[in-house]
Amino acid sequence: MSKMNLKTQAYNTIRQKIVTCEYAPGTFLNEELLTTELGLSRTPVRDALSRLEQEGLIEIKPKKGIIVMPLSINTINMIFEVRQLYEPYILLNYGNALSVERLKDFYNIFSSNKTNHNCYNNNDYFYELDTEFHNFVVDACPNTYIHQNYNMIQTQAERFRYMTGNISEKRLDDTFQEHLDIIRACLRNDWQEAAKQMSAHLEESKKATFQLIFSSTSAQSLTV
Repeated sequence: MSKMNLKTQAYNTIRQKIVTCEYAPGTFLNEELLTTELGLSRTPVRDALSRLEQEGLIEIKPKKGIIVMPLSINTINMIFEVRQLYEPYILLNYGNALSVERLKDFYNIFSSNKTNHNCYNNNDYFYELDTEFHNFVVDACPNTYIHQNYNMIQTQAERFRYMTGNISEKRLDDTFQEHLDIIRACLRNDWQEAAKQMSAHLEESKKATFQLIFSSTSAQSLTV
């Protein structure tokens, strides 16, 4: 395996363990133990750790070790602040670049009968669908710097999902309707309304995230 592939393997493996909270927030990691666990040499592991620090997932403390960055109430606020800045803006300025066929596909998914819908039986499926839709919107934007920042907050959002567990059926009902409101406005080419509906959806998602966290035993792991 090439050096680049080994670096990618190390990065993907450690990142996944952080995202799924196998390496819990606040945990100290040891470079030597990581090399043993991954069966890799120090070079790809160090490269991976450097990338993960740049992404805000770990902090390398000289003479102390490597700490998995804690999740905090403030982190949630920052994530949704960035999303409120980007996603409505992208719809307003780049919505015309969205594929009408894909919008129709999403409309059909979000308007389907919930008794037959995978989201109500498998919340992982919902999170994947939700991520796919929002990435679809963000991908309409040609600004690579926006993409880089958005990818960072998406990773942090994934960590919260693993911590908080299942979304309520009522929230699923509401979020499906919110997505439909966004999509309808897009299909009408009413980008002002689409941006407004996206902003409202993000605000409701933020409230739901806080409710999930405060009702979850994982909330004990959060800092202010």
